[in-house]
Amino acid sequence: MEIEKLVRPNILRLVPYSSARSEFKGHAGVFLDANENPFDNGLNRYPDPLQQKLKTEISMLKNIPTSRIFLGNGSDEAIDLLVRIFCIPTQDHIIILPPTYGMYQVAADIADVEIRQIPLTSDFQPDVEAILNAAGPQSKILFLCSPNNPTGNAFHPQILRQLAKAFPGIVVVDEAYIDFSEDPGALPLLPEFPNLVVLQTFSKAWGLAAIRLGMAFAGEPIIHLLNKVKAPYNLNLLSQEKALQAIRDPGHKQQMVQVLLEERKRLANALSAFPFVRQIFPSDANFLLVRVDAPGKLYDFLTRHGIIVRNRSSVLLCEGCLRISIGTPDENAVLLQALNIFTSAGQP
Repeated sequence: MEIEKLVRPNILRLVPYSSARSEFKGHAGVFLDANENPFDNGLNRYPDPLQQKLKTEISMLKNIPTSRIFLGNGSDEAIDLLVRIFCIPTQDHIIILPPTYGMYQVAADIADVEIRQIPLTSDFQPDVEAILNAAGPQSKILFLCSPNNPTGNAFHPQILRQLAKAFPGIVVVDEAYIDFSEDPGALPLLPEFPNLVVLQTFSKAWGLAAIRLGMAFAGEPIIHLLNKVKAPYNLNLLSQEKALQAIRDPGHKQQMVQVLLEERKRLANALSAFPFVRQIFPSDANFLLVRVDAPGKLYDFLTRHGIIVRNRSSVLLCEGCLRISIGTPDENAVLLQALNIFTSAGQP
């Protein structure tokens, strides 16, 4: 697949913003090019626009060359840029698989790009035949969220491979929750498929949602396009430094993930005992999708007790469901205590 044939012509012609510092090769000790405040407080200079130090650490962590890594202001930046790079407004379209992460549609709506929806099957897997039947020359991006939000399950690896091979455009696999899954994910497929993009994030397992740091892994042509279109200094220095600290202490991340996996199992077992719980769906993520009686009433009850979950009962295939994030052991205990009160009160 020739990636350039999928790119908007104006993006191919685009001359990106370039600073004097990024053009300079060699060592410099006096910086008089960017109109910064010269008095050093550790934050007075613009950050590295390509985040090379952080990419080097991520490269070693993921065993992927730095030339195949894009870092953004959350995964949402990469999603937005991909739509803008590949989709001509009012002409091209993306394909999404509801129920799924809502930002794919938001990014397309902002860019005035058509959305084609192919619902997941009853077991929350992509309908490969329906997706490929709906695809055509203007099908520029297929978004796959695996493990999927809000259903929690990972897509079968053979399905990801099949779609990466057969889809005529860019295939984006959003792996925000991959650290909570036993699934190997799509990173091993990157060398085989030039149209594949894999998104990951520091927001979930790493516990760094506040620094807004997302990762996109892809072939060099796609990474070049993302760097061409992004804002010059899209990732601030504080976020870069915080991510470096986290990467250099991998044991802390693994400890958090282990606790959350244990709590996921404990919470699922406890929830199954409540009479109003109808189904707890298997999860490869840090949340549970739970089908309950009277979801609106239960949701309102929990909010009155200061507990916020996500009501997904109006979402396709999630009728009657609440999505419950896995909290700390203490937070999960508070939730279960509130649910006991809900049951004792004769609800629903």
